[in-house]
Amino acid sequence: MTEIQAPPQEALPAERKRFTFSADPRLLGLAGVLVVLCLVGQFTRPELFFTESNISTILRLAAAIGVVSVGMTFVIISGGIDLSVGSMVGLAGVWLTTLATQSYGPWVMVLCGLAVGLGCGLVNGVLVAYGKVVPFIATLAMYVSARGLAERISGRRTQVVADQDFLAFFRGSFLGIPTLIWLFALVFAVGWVVLNRTTFGRRTYAVGGNAEASRLAGINVKRHLALVYGVAGLCCGIAALMVVARTTAGASTNGMFYELDAIAAVVIGGTLLTGGRGSLIGTLVGVLIFTVLSNIFTLNNLDTDIQNIAKGVIIVLAVLLQFRARKARTGP
Repeated sequence: MTEIQAPPQEALPAERKRFTFSADPRLLGLAGVLVVLCLVGQFTRPELFFTESNISTILRLAAAIGVVSVGMTFVIISGGIDLSVGSMVGLAGVWLTTLATQSYGPWVMVLCGLAVGLGCGLVNGVLVAYGKVVPFIATLAMYVSARGLAERISGRRTQVVADQDFLAFFRGSFLGIPTLIWLFALVFAVGWVVLNRTTFGRRTYAVGGNAEASRLAGINVKRHLALVYGVAGLCCGIAALMVVARTTAGASTNGMFYELDAIAAVVIGGTLLTGGRGSLIGTLVGVLIFTVLSNIFTLNNLDTDIQNIAKGVIIVLAVLLQFRARKARTGP
């Protein structure tokens, strides 16, 4: 009979290493900041902060900016920037709530919002990738033109949503959780899988790290960059649906300053502004940090100017920590 031998003892630790979990210290630090903010909220307003209603409010407010931040994460990892996301949200929201669009029903409204966002994103991508326009300038142009087109279409008036089927779906809930939160979770999950488990995601990191080396490796850098900006635009279309559902109206002012909040959340989450490194988990925590901070200020009836100052300080500290960590890794 053949004797069955046990595996070598030295091989066992190597096998176990596959199942070990290594937490990113930066993510742990962000999680710690989020926990501290929650404790502050509970300490200042114990009767309101940890209630089911307030937690639902925090998540619903985080949903739209969270979806925009998912797209922004792709763009910044690829080495770019998008200043037009707020304007794209406003334009898509206005377009899908025109009387002409609403007359075709809720599905056409949804498709219209997604198409407008995707189209604007692809325009940005084509300008950046094929037109060789600096991302800052290309998206700044879209920021101005998209907001102006939204004002032109709406006549600077608020367009109320009259389609009850649209509102019933997006303002409804499933298993007691609002649809907007489910939609945010779905977009985040799909974004995480694409970024971490697909060729598209690996190429996004590669292009952001070194575009020329990626080109020499056979990656169509121009096409990839155009698609990355298209992803950001599609996320803006989804966010427009969420904002319109939450406010029951489309207006050219929808999405105002979303670009600043999204960039702030992505940077706070640890994504390098120079590209090539970042994570959606960090972006998620960054979105929650800013949303909880805003909620604490609102519950305590504090002025928005103080809130903006606090956000600015947090952003500056995050960028300084990024440069310090990068310098420590590369050496003097």
